[in-house]
Amino acid sequence: MVQQTEAVRTLSTEGEIELAIQHLRSSDPLLSELIDIHPPPTFDSFDPPFLALVKSILYQQLAYKAGTSIYTRFLALCGGEAGVVPEAVVALDQYQLRKIGVSNRKATYLHDLANKYRNGILSDESIVEMDDNSLFTMLNMVKGIGAWSVHMFMIFSLHRPDVLPVGDLGIRKGVQLLYGLEKLPMPSQMGQICEKWRPYRSVASWYMWKFVEAKGVPATAAALVGDSSQQQQLTLPPPPEVIEPARGIVNFGSFTWGQ
Repeated sequence: MVQQTEAVRTLSTEGEIELAIQHLRSSDPLLSELIDIHPPPTFDSFDPPFLALVKSILYQQLAYKAGTSIYTRFLALCGGEAGVVPEAVVALDQYQLRKIGVSNRKATYLHDLANKYRNGILSDESIVEMDDNSLFTMLNMVKGIGAWSVHMFMIFSLHRPDVLPVGDLGIRKGVQLLYGLEKLPMPSQMGQICEKWRPYRSVASWYMWKFVEAKGVPATAAALVGDSSQQQQLTLPPPPEVIEPARGIVNFGSFTWGQ
């Protein structure tokens, strides 16, 4: 049974970032030092979940420029972002999508997502209301959307406060550097290491990306993730004027770096 959240507080709720920073300062002195030198993130507005998920599929394994070009042509087929709805996506056949640069595999992913909406398995409303565990399970049922993509979507589109992308190389490298670990922590170790950050692991993850960016660690230029039942290398777009380690956050919703 899908569980729904009650009175969901998100990172775009007034005062929530301040509460998160207060908690992280008190629970982790090492992280507190990072908070002192980096401005806080802001989470401004939501893209409709269906649109954000379509974006995440279209940009997979593409450089920012190539992904943006394909996305622009995709919007032209749909009549703009307001026209990116399940019925319109299902109506686009593989030939039409291939003409604008969308592979047959990604076309299959887009149609699977759209059909799950049309069949009532998913909806924008249910996605917003589902608790984190239910949402993770349901979105992993969509072809082409795996753990890393779901985590990015939950943080940067839905602004969920307590998401830890355990497979993200940038966050793992940040944890290694922050705590002086000899080896890069395995995804299976991340939950225990970062337990002190609950219930604001999303914000702590943001500081890990900023930390690694400041260190200039090359490993954060891409993320190796287990989407679509295989390892994929995703190179995704940074926010404007900032080289963002996670390389893809701009696709999942409105997100602004602190200035």
